[in-house]
Amino acid sequence: MEKKIHYGWIVIFMGLFTTVAAHGFGRMAYTILLPAMKDGLSFDYTQLGLLGTGNFIGYLTMAIIGGFLAAKFGTRAVITFALILMGVTMILTGLAKSFGFAFAMRLLTGLGNGAAYVPAMALGSAWFAVNRRGFATGIVSGGIGLGIFISGIIVPFILSAFETDGWRYSWYILGTIVLLVAVIVFIFLRNQPADKGLLPLGQKVKEESKEPSSESKVSSLDWGKVYKMKALWYLGVVYFFYGLSYIIYIVFFAAYLVKEMGYSEAYAGGLWATVGGLSIFCGVLWGSISDRIGRGKGAALAYFVLGLSYIVYALFKFEAGFYLSAILFGMTAWSIPTIMAAAAGDFVGPRLAPAGLGFITLFFGIGQSIGPALGGYLADVSNSFMLPFLVAGGISLMGMIFSLFLKKPTKEL
Repeated sequence: MEKKIHYGWIVIFMGLFTTVAAHGFGRMAYTILLPAMKDGLSFDYTQLGLLGTGNFIGYLTMAIIGGFLAAKFGTRAVITFALILMGVTMILTGLAKSFGFAFAMRLLTGLGNGAAYVPAMALGSAWFAVNRRGFATGIVSGGIGLGIFISGIIVPFILSAFETDGWRYSWYILGTIVLLVAVIVFIFLRNQPADKGLLPLGQKVKEESKEPSSESKVSSLDWGKVYKMKALWYLGVVYFFYGLSYIIYIVFFAAYLVKEMGYSEAYAGGLWATVGGLSIFCGVLWGSISDRIGRGKGAALAYFVLGLSYIVYALFKFEAGFYLSAILFGMTAWSIPTIMAAAAGDFVGPRLAPAGLGFITLFFGIGQSIGPALGGYLADVSNSFMLPFLVAGGISLMGMIFSLFLKKPTKEL
């Protein structure tokens, strides 16, 4: 009798498609579209940073709420609705003629982004045993890099094909793709292994007691205990440094090359596609590293490499420096989200993993809500992106220090 493929693999790839759409298209494409939107709408960098902040405020709002909604109503329903919201508002972003409307649409896209991304990143905790959790979560986070790679290729093509309105058509096309992904995810995604009569992949019946279960730690209805876990608060603080630092780098990555260094949008798009291509497997890599050496040490190492990439980008103002920064960042880009998602599942168990991840994402969201406005302000007052990138590097190194003191979960609260 042939051995069937565990349905967890199908679910994980639905998570991959979700992150391609939610993060890769809904958020990261803004990096490439920012210079064209600046010209088309005559916005300054502070306004463009505020558009990013609006997106992340929406993300922050639904990241925590979406995690709890997924725990109550099911991951499938929440992700599907969130992707539909994203697709519609991305298309409407292409119709923007004023800052207010553009801000509102980016805010709504952020709401969908948070509601889709957090439950998707928690799928590994629900469908895979604890010793494979980082690896599985890494596959889902790989969708971010894949989405960046795809958008880094197609967006510059659309921009050149439609000239002044290229950024509008880019939002139309990307939004339509997100709607198609919503349909696919709705058809194939399932909430829990029990829905298919299965156990998490790699877990045997006798091994269930080896990790803190939802029953032994927190009831699926007693969500208040999530807020009372001191370890989750500290995990959130660690995650905050990533949100505050990485977002400065990615939001102004292309603007730095095009507006300050004088390179073409095609060059910036190509380099961004390089970042995306390299980052496709970084989640799997760093998730596996954290499975082996621990979440704290894995996060500290990742923060060091990320900080180095920001500092190199600021100081080495030539092509080799740009590529070195892109390579360092690409190889580590989604390391922290992957490790944090796995760590949250370690602490609260599989059933409450979306809620636990949603809670620590609150801290991450606060950081990345502040980051774009801070980076844009520093760029405006210094007339250079060097200062924002150096600040991002320093913040990342702070994250490294805090990660070293991250404790392992215990069986008992």
